[in-house]
Amino acid sequence: MSSRISGRGWAYFGAILGGAVSIAANVAHSYVPPTPAEGAPPVPADWTPQPGAVVGAIFWPVALFVAVEILARVAWPSGRRWSALRFGGLVPVATVAAIVSYKHLSGLLTFYGEDALTAMIGPLAVDGLMVMATGALLATGIRAHATTATETVPVPAPEVIEPASPTVPETTPVPVIEPASTPDPTPVPEVDDRSRRTAARKAYRHSVTAGTPMSGAALGRQFDMSERWGRDRVNEVRAAAAKTAARRTADTLAELPAAA
Repeated sequence: MSSRISGRGWAYFGAILGGAVSIAANVAHSYVPPTPAEGAPPVPADWTPQPGAVVGAIFWPVALFVAVEILARVAWPSGRRWSALRFGGLVPVATVAAIVSYKHLSGLLTFYGEDALTAMIGPLAVDGLMVMATGALLATGIRAHATTATETVPVPAPEVIEPASPTVPETTPVPVIEPASTPDPTPVPEVDDRSRRTAARKAYRHSVTAGTPMSGAALGRQFDMSERWGRDRVNEVRAAAAKTAARRTADTLAELPAAA
Protein backbone atom coordinates (compact mmCIF):
# COMPACT_ATOMS: atom_id res chain seq x y z
CA MET A 1 0.00 0.00 0.00
CA SER A 2 1.36 3.37 -0.96
CA SER A 3 2.09 5.73 1.88
CA ARG A 4 0.27 9.05 1.98
CA ILE A 5 2.28 11.94 0.57
CA SER A 6 2.24 14.90 2.98
CA GLY A 7 0.92 18.16 1.54
CA ARG A 8 -0.69 16.71 -1.59
CA GLY A 9 -4.18 17.46 -0.26
CA TRP A 10 -3.31 21.13 0.25
CA ALA A 11 -1.83 21.24 -3.24
CA TYR A 12 -5.12 20.00 -4.70
CA PHE A 13 -7.06 22.45 -2.55
CA GLY A 14 -4.93 25.34 -3.81
CA ALA A 15 -5.27 24.23 -7.43
CA ILE A 16 -9.05 23.82 -7.15
CA LEU A 17 -9.46 27.15 -5.31
CA GLY A 18 -7.32 29.05 -7.82
CA GLY A 19 -9.08 27.35 -10.73
CA ALA A 20 -12.53 28.14 -9.32
CA VAL A 21 -11.65 31.83 -8.82
CA SER A 22 -10.13 31.98 -12.30
CA ILE A 23 -13.20 30.38 -13.90
CA ALA A 24 -15.57 32.70 -12.01
CA ALA A 25 -13.55 35.78 -13.01
CA ASN A 26 -13.33 34.69 -16.64
CA VAL A 27 -17.07 34.00 -16.86
CA ALA A 28 -17.90 37.29 -15.12
CA HIS A 29 -15.60 39.18 -17.48
CA SER A 30 -17.41 37.69 -20.47
CA TYR A 31 -20.57 39.52 -19.27
CA VAL A 32 -18.80 42.91 -19.18
CA PRO A 33 -20.19 44.93 -22.11
CA PRO A 34 -17.57 45.82 -24.69
CA THR A 35 -16.48 49.43 -25.07
CA PRO A 36 -17.77 50.70 -28.43
CA ALA A 37 -15.27 52.21 -30.83
CA GLU A 38 -15.24 55.95 -31.44
CA GLY A 39 -18.22 56.89 -33.59
CA ALA A 40 -19.86 53.47 -33.15
CA PRO A 41 -23.39 53.16 -31.73
CA PRO A 42 -23.64 52.41 -27.99
CA VAL A 43 -24.00 48.86 -26.71
CA PRO A 44 -27.70 47.86 -26.37
CA ALA A 45 -29.05 47.68 -22.84
CA ASP A 46 -30.11 44.05 -23.31
CA TRP A 47 -26.66 42.98 -24.54
CA THR A 48 -25.53 39.47 -23.54
CA PRO A 49 -22.29 37.64 -24.41
CA GLN A 50 -22.11 34.96 -27.04
CA PRO A 51 -22.26 31.37 -25.67
CA GLY A 52 -18.87 30.68 -27.19
CA ALA A 53 -17.34 33.50 -25.15
CA VAL A 54 -18.64 31.96 -21.91
CA VAL A 55 -17.41 28.47 -22.88
CA GLY A 56 -14.02 29.89 -23.85
CA ALA A 57 -13.76 31.66 -20.50
CA ILE A 58 -14.18 28.32 -18.72
CA PHE A 59 -11.78 26.44 -20.98
CA TRP A 60 -8.47 28.12 -20.04
CA PRO A 61 -8.31 27.22 -16.30
CA VAL A 62 -9.73 23.73 -16.95
CA ALA A 63 -7.13 23.08 -19.66
CA LEU A 64 -4.35 24.09 -17.25
CA PHE A 65 -5.66 21.81 -14.49
CA VAL A 66 -5.95 18.83 -16.86
CA ALA A 67 -2.41 19.42 -18.18
CA VAL A 68 -1.02 19.52 -14.64
CA GLU A 69 -2.83 16.29 -13.72
CA ILE A 70 -1.44 14.53 -16.80
CA LEU A 71 2.05 15.73 -15.97
CA ALA A 72 1.84 14.79 -12.27
CA ARG A 73 -0.04 11.47 -12.38
CA VAL A 74 1.48 9.72 -15.41
CA ALA A 75 4.68 7.76 -14.70
CA TRP A 76 6.61 9.22 -17.63
CA PRO A 77 9.72 7.36 -18.89
CA SER A 78 13.07 8.98 -18.24
CA GLY A 79 15.02 10.69 -20.99
CA ARG A 80 15.49 14.11 -22.53
CA ARG A 81 12.89 13.60 -25.26
CA TRP A 82 10.20 12.65 -22.75
CA SER A 83 11.10 15.62 -20.53
CA ALA A 84 10.93 17.95 -23.52
CA LEU A 85 7.52 16.51 -24.46
CA ARG A 86 6.17 16.86 -20.91
CA PHE A 87 7.25 20.40 -20.17
CA GLY A 88 7.08 21.55 -23.78
CA GLY A 89 3.37 20.73 -23.71
CA LEU A 90 2.71 22.24 -20.28
CA VAL A 91 4.48 25.57 -20.80
CA PRO A 92 2.26 26.82 -23.67
CA VAL A 93 -0.94 25.77 -21.86
CA ALA A 94 0.16 27.39 -18.60
CA THR A 95 1.41 30.56 -20.29
CA VAL A 96 -1.73 31.12 -22.35
CA ALA A 97 -4.02 30.33 -19.40
CA ALA A 98 -2.10 32.71 -17.11
CA ILE A 99 -2.11 35.61 -19.59
CA VAL A 100 -5.79 35.22 -20.47
CA SER A 101 -6.85 34.83 -16.85
CA TYR A 102 -4.76 37.82 -15.80
CA LYS A 103 -6.28 40.07 -18.47
CA HIS A 104 -9.82 38.93 -17.68
CA LEU A 105 -9.47 39.39 -13.91
CA SER A 106 -7.68 42.73 -14.31
CA GLY A 107 -10.38 43.98 -16.67
CA LEU A 108 -13.09 42.78 -14.29
CA LEU A 109 -11.53 44.65 -11.35
CA THR A 110 -11.32 47.79 -13.47
CA PHE A 111 -14.96 47.41 -14.47
CA TYR A 112 -15.90 47.10 -10.80
CA GLY A 113 -14.22 50.46 -10.09
CA GLU A 114 -11.00 49.27 -8.40
CA ASP A 115 -7.98 51.55 -8.62
CA ALA A 116 -5.23 50.94 -11.17
CA LEU A 117 -2.79 49.39 -8.67
CA THR A 118 -5.34 46.83 -7.43
CA ALA A 119 -6.35 45.96 -10.98
CA MET A 120 -2.66 45.46 -11.84
CA ILE A 121 -1.47 43.31 -8.90
CA GLY A 122 -4.74 41.66 -7.80
CA PRO A 123 -4.71 38.92 -10.48
CA LEU A 124 -1.15 37.99 -9.46
CA ALA A 125 -2.51 36.48 -6.24
CA VAL A 126 -4.62 34.00 -8.21
CA ASP A 127 -1.84 33.24 -10.69
CA GLY A 128 0.68 32.83 -7.86
CA LEU A 129 -1.62 30.40 -6.07
CA MET A 130 -1.97 28.35 -9.26
CA VAL A 131 1.82 28.30 -9.75
CA MET A 132 2.40 27.16 -6.15
CA ALA A 133 -0.27 24.46 -6.38
CA THR A 134 1.09 23.25 -9.73
CA GLY A 135 4.64 22.97 -8.37
CA ALA A 136 3.41 21.11 -5.28
CA LEU A 137 1.43 18.64 -7.38
CA LEU A 138 4.46 17.95 -9.57
CA ALA A 139 6.77 17.50 -6.56
CA THR A 140 4.42 15.18 -4.68
CA GLY A 141 3.63 13.30 -7.89
CA ILE A 142 7.32 12.46 -8.35
CA ARG A 143 7.55 11.27 -4.72
CA ALA A 144 4.40 9.19 -5.13
CA HIS A 145 5.81 7.45 -8.23
CA ALA A 146 9.10 6.80 -6.43
CA THR A 147 7.32 5.33 -3.37
CA THR A 148 5.11 3.08 -5.50
CA ALA A 149 8.08 1.82 -7.49
CA THR A 150 10.01 1.02 -4.30
CA GLU A 151 7.09 -0.93 -2.84
CA THR A 152 6.17 -2.92 -5.95
CA VAL A 153 9.53 -3.84 -7.54
CA PRO A 154 10.47 -7.35 -6.28
CA VAL A 155 14.02 -8.05 -5.17
CA PRO A 156 15.38 -11.10 -7.04
CA ALA A 157 16.78 -13.93 -4.97
CA PRO A 158 20.56 -14.34 -5.19
CA GLU A 159 21.76 -17.10 -7.44
CA VAL A 160 24.45 -19.39 -6.02
CA ILE A 161 27.14 -20.38 -8.54
CA GLU A 162 27.69 -24.11 -8.71
CA PRO A 163 31.31 -25.13 -8.04
CA ALA A 164 33.29 -26.84 -10.80
CA SER A 165 33.40 -30.27 -9.18
CA PRO A 166 31.53 -30.31 -5.88
CA THR A 167 32.06 -33.19 -3.54
CA VAL A 168 28.66 -34.15 -2.22
CA PRO A 169 28.87 -36.42 0.83
CA GLU A 170 26.43 -39.31 0.94
CA THR A 171 25.35 -40.07 4.47
CA THR A 172 22.26 -42.20 4.02
CA PRO A 173 21.00 -44.21 1.05
CA VAL A 174 18.09 -42.72 -0.85
CA PRO A 175 15.72 -44.31 -3.34
CA VAL A 176 16.40 -43.92 -7.04
CA ILE A 177 14.66 -40.80 -8.39
CA GLU A 178 13.33 -40.68 -11.93
CA PRO A 179 15.15 -38.20 -14.26
CA ALA A 180 13.70 -34.73 -14.78
CA SER A 181 12.34 -35.70 -18.22
CA THR A 182 10.09 -38.42 -16.80
CA PRO A 183 6.50 -37.26 -17.47
CA ASP A 184 4.95 -39.10 -14.52
CA PRO A 185 7.12 -38.76 -11.39
CA THR A 186 6.63 -41.09 -8.47
CA PRO A 187 4.15 -39.49 -6.04
CA VAL A 188 5.64 -38.35 -2.75
CA PRO A 189 3.78 -39.19 0.48
CA GLU A 190 2.46 -36.34 2.61
CA VAL A 191 5.18 -35.09 5.02
CA ASP A 192 5.78 -31.95 7.01
CA ASP A 193 7.68 -29.04 5.47
CA ARG A 194 11.02 -29.76 7.14
CA SER A 195 11.00 -33.41 6.10
CA ARG A 196 9.93 -32.43 2.58
CA ARG A 197 12.87 -30.02 2.26
CA THR A 198 15.32 -32.62 3.60
CA ALA A 199 14.03 -35.24 1.15
CA ALA A 200 14.25 -32.75 -1.73
CA ARG A 201 17.87 -31.91 -0.94
CA LYS A 202 18.73 -35.63 -0.78
CA ALA A 203 16.98 -36.22 -4.09
CA TYR A 204 18.93 -33.43 -5.77
CA ARG A 205 22.26 -34.68 -4.38
CA HIS A 206 21.47 -38.14 -5.71
CA SER A 207 20.65 -36.73 -9.14
CA VAL A 208 24.00 -34.89 -9.18
CA THR A 209 25.85 -38.08 -8.22
CA ALA A 210 24.00 -39.96 -10.95
CA GLY A 211 25.11 -37.38 -13.51
CA THR A 212 21.58 -36.10 -14.24
CA PRO A 213 21.14 -33.07 -11.97
CA MET A 214 17.50 -32.08 -11.63
CA SER A 215 16.32 -28.58 -12.41
CA GLY A 216 14.40 -26.46 -9.91
CA ALA A 217 11.15 -27.00 -11.86
CA ALA A 218 11.59 -30.80 -11.94
CA LEU A 219 12.43 -30.92 -8.23
CA GLY A 220 9.39 -28.79 -7.40
CA ARG A 221 7.08 -31.05 -9.45
CA GLN A 222 8.56 -34.14 -7.80
CA PHE A 223 7.47 -32.83 -4.40
CA ASP A 224 4.23 -31.15 -5.51
CA MET A 225 5.73 -27.70 -4.95
CA SER A 226 6.50 -24.65 -7.11
CA GLU A 227 9.52 -24.09 -9.34
CA ARG A 228 10.75 -21.38 -6.95
CA TRP A 229 10.61 -23.86 -4.07
CA GLY A 230 12.63 -26.34 -6.10
CA ARG A 231 15.24 -23.70 -7.00
CA ASP A 232 15.59 -22.79 -3.32
CA ARG A 233 16.39 -26.42 -2.43
CA VAL A 234 18.89 -26.67 -5.31
CA ASN A 235 20.61 -23.47 -4.12
CA GLU A 236 20.77 -24.82 -0.56
CA VAL A 237 22.56 -27.99 -1.75
CA ARG A 238 24.95 -25.98 -3.92
CA ALA A 239 25.75 -23.60 -1.08
CA ALA A 240 26.43 -26.50 1.29
CA ALA A 241 28.65 -28.18 -1.30
CA ALA A 242 30.61 -24.99 -1.88
CA LYS A 243 31.07 -24.51 1.86
CA THR A 244 32.29 -28.10 2.26
CA ALA A 245 34.72 -27.74 -0.64
CA ALA A 246 36.09 -24.50 0.78
CA ARG A 247 36.57 -26.08 4.21
CA ARG A 248 38.40 -29.07 2.75
CA THR A 249 40.64 -26.79 0.69
CA ALA A 250 41.49 -24.83 3.82
CA ASP A 251 42.29 -28.05 5.71
CA THR A 252 44.52 -29.23 2.87
CA LEU A 253 46.42 -25.95 2.82
CA ALA A 254 46.85 -26.09 6.58
CA GLU A 255 48.45 -29.53 6.33
CA LEU A 256 51.02 -28.51 3.68
CA PRO A 257 53.75 -27.21 6.10
CA ALA A 258 53.53 -30.38 8.19
CA ALA A 259 53.84 -32.50 5.09
CA ALA A 260 56.93 -30.56 3.94
